[in-house]
Amino acid sequence: MTTIAWLFGALLMVLASAHLFTNGVEWLGKRLGFSHGIVGSILAGVGTALPETIIPVIAILFSGGQSTHQDIGIGAILGAPFMLTTLTLPLAGAALLGFAALKRRKGTFHLNPAFIRLDLTYFLIGYGAAMAAALAPVAGLRYLVALLLPFLYGHYIWNLQRLDRQHAADHDDVPPLLFWRRPSTPPMMIILLQVVCGLGGIVAGAHVFVDAVESAAAALAVPPLLLSLLVTPVATELPEKFNSLIWIFQRKDALAIANITGAMVFQSTFPVAVGLVGTPWTLDWHGWTTALCALAAAAVYLALLIRQRTWHPWQLLLGAALYFGFAAALWLV
Repeated sequence: MTTIAWLFGALLMVLASAHLFTNGVEWLGKRLGFSHGIVGSILAGVGTALPETIIPVIAILFSGGQSTHQDIGIGAILGAPFMLTTLTLPLAGAALLGFAALKRRKGTFHLNPAFIRLDLTYFLIGYGAAMAAALAPVAGLRYLVALLLPFLYGHYIWNLQRLDRQHAADHDDVPPLLFWRRPSTPPMMIILLQVVCGLGGIVAGAHVFVDAVESAAAALAVPPLLLSLLVTPVATELPEKFNSLIWIFQRKDALAIANITGAMVFQSTFPVAVGLVGTPWTLDWHGWTTALCALAAAAVYLALLIRQRTWHPWQLLLGAALYFGFAAALWLV
C-alpha cells in the first residue's frame, strides 16, 4: 500500500509540474516569437528529455569499465526512442480518441506537418546511422558517427529555425501565466522561474516514480531486463506523456506532437553519441529489436504524414502493438 501511495503521489506531482511547465514554456515561446513547432520540438522536447538523458551519461561515463553499468546505459539509450515511438505517440492518439468520446474536443489532429516531418526525418537519419555503426564493430566508425551526430542536431536546429521563420507565431490563446496573475505581460525572469520550477518538479516526481516502480518490480519478482527496457523508461518518459496529454486536451496538437518528436531527435543524437564513444556498442537481440521497432514505427509515421499531411488517431495506436509484442516476447523468453 505504501508503494501504491508513492506511485500516485509521484504521478500527481508530475502532472501538476507538467501543467506549470507547459504553461511557462508556451509563454517563453511567445516572448521569443517562436511558433508552436519550435516551442514543442526544442524548448519542450529538449527540456523534458534532459532528465532521462542524464541516466545513460552517468551510467556510461562513470562506469569504471564495468560492463553492467554500460549495459544499463545502453538500455536507457535504446529504451527512450523505443518508448517515444511505440508508447508515447500511441498514447497521444488514445488521448485524442478519449477526449473526443467525452465530447471535450473533435477527434481529429490539427498538426503542422512540416515540423513533424522534419523531426521524424532527422530521427531516422541519426538513429539509423547509430544502428549502422553497430553492424560493424570498428572503433573508428563508432567515433566518426559519434562526432557527426551533434553536428546533425545542429543542422536540424538550423533547419527548424529556417522553417519557423516561414510560420507566424501562434500564441494568441496562451492562458495567463500561473506565476503572474496580472493583466500585464509577465517579465521574462518570472517566465523562466516558472519553467525551471515546473521542470524541477517533473524531475523530482519522475525520480520518486522510478524508485516506486523498482520497489514494486522487486516485490513482484519482475526480471531486471524487463524492468530496464520496459518499466523504467515508462516512468522516465512521463514528462513527454503528461505534457502532450495537457496540450491535446487544450487542442494544441502541434505542441503536443512536437514535444514528442523533438525529444526523439535529441535522444537519437547526444545520448547515442555517448554510447558510441563510451561502450563497445554491441547489441543483443533485445537491443536490436527495440531499435528496429523504433525505426520501423517512425518510418511508418513519416510515410503516413507525407501521404495524408496528418494522422488519424487510430493510426498511432498501431505503434503500441510493437511495444506490447516485444514485452510479451521478453516475458516469455
